[in-house]
Amino acid sequence: MTNQDHQQQTHHQTGLQRTMKSRHLYMISLGGVIGTGLFISSGYTINQAGPGGALLAYLVGGFIMYLVMMCLGELSVAMPVTGSFQTYAARYIGPATGFTIGWLYWLGWVVTLGSEFTAAGLMMKRWFPHVPVWLWCVFFVVLLFLLNAMSAKAYAETEYWLASIKLVTIILFIGLGGAAMFGLISPQGGPAPMLSNFTGEGGLFPNGLGAILFTMIAVNFSYQGSELVGIAAGESEEPEKTIPRSIKNTVWRVIFFFVASIFIVAGLIPWKEAGVEESPFVTVFDSIGIPYAADIMNFVILSALLSVANSGLYAASRMLWALSKENMAPGPLGKLSRRGVPLNALLVSIGVACLSLLSSVFAPDTVYLWLVSIAGLTAMLVWMGIAASQYMFRRRFVQEGGDPASLKYRVPMYPLVPVLAFVLCTTACVGLAFDPEQRMALYCGIPFILICYALYYLKYRNALPAGQASEPERAPLDSLPES
Repeated sequence: MTNQDHQQQTHHQTGLQRTMKSRHLYMISLGGVIGTGLFISSGYTINQAGPGGALLAYLVGGFIMYLVMMCLGELSVAMPVTGSFQTYAARYIGPATGFTIGWLYWLGWVVTLGSEFTAAGLMMKRWFPHVPVWLWCVFFVVLLFLLNAMSAKAYAETEYWLASIKLVTIILFIGLGGAAMFGLISPQGGPAPMLSNFTGEGGLFPNGLGAILFTMIAVNFSYQGSELVGIAAGESEEPEKTIPRSIKNTVWRVIFFFVASIFIVAGLIPWKEAGVEESPFVTVFDSIGIPYAADIMNFVILSALLSVANSGLYAASRMLWALSKENMAPGPLGKLSRRGVPLNALLVSIGVACLSLLSSVFAPDTVYLWLVSIAGLTAMLVWMGIAASQYMFRRRFVQEGGDPASLKYRVPMYPLVPVLAFVLCTTACVGLAFDPEQRMALYCGIPFILICYALYYLKYRNALPAGQASEPERAPLDSLPES
């Protein structure tokens, strides 16, 4: 079957088209990661864990992301479906777990949407201090809804250029910030700090190593979005080629950008002064004293926030669509517009996300941290599901006579990689219980999980698509659709 025939068959079966090219997939994966978590939440991480603790936390978070992305790569290349890890969990762990993971992922992204819109509104206060934050939030909601309602290709092209802007800016930030840190550019208010912020005021770990564990959920929230490559697999050209390439290019670049940026921020801003009220990136450019640099950076951060919101809206709507196609969500959510866009799923996702905008009215700083914590928890739970699904998939593949060497993309050092990824994600979740400021995520997340399992067994257990097994053992490897 030719690639064109495959695309036509995909469109005929699902209404979705494989229109995303390799450059789109790469920028979607990269652009979906770099947003609020780096530009805003990094200040909180430095404040809580100290300069050395923040660097270590982001290194560990990047390592976890790498492990999970390898697991997702094997699954996505073998089975490039638009439901992605929700579908994998349903087939290889159990339908109830797949149902729960799908809804958790949707919840994580709609909460993230709320935090991104809120942060974008806060960014606008620099230029329009007297305009309410919620007005800007509404404006951005309408703008991104219209972009996503056009077509998957329109979304991908928009995301490509938004992601390009922030990548160029991060590179400039690392260069200019490093120059100011080591005295090549004179910062305002005194001599170059050099490494003084790493050695003074308590040193690298002023709050102890335990503080790193408390920040891991916020850090892992920063890396959320890397798994978008799996969601987009069902609408990408030649997934067996583009997915491995996107994973390889994304992981190492993301880790470098994050760690280098945190090093610069921690070097220029004392850890006691870092927070979430203003982006530490804007603070750095203000301290350097380059004319209009802070305003330019504020604009770039704004575009980065909208980029992540753009990706999040895409991911949330596609997950609802996939759940509906498997009779795990109301039927109308599976309907597509004439342009092949799940419009009903899009409307529901952005509608629920708007509830998070209440944070711009009621205690924005506190509620913002709650939103980040909830989104971080759901990301960790989904990543745990990805690792467990890959473990079960490979085990079943071998049991049914498959040769792992025949897989076009396979996880090395199996089963160490999925097991280690699962354990590290679990450890990050446990850290929430010891941080009063982020404990709200557990209070919201655990009841949501219990509700999902109960709802599945009470309503959706007997509503599976015809021919789909109700137990994971009965789902053979060839039962998965192509898209």
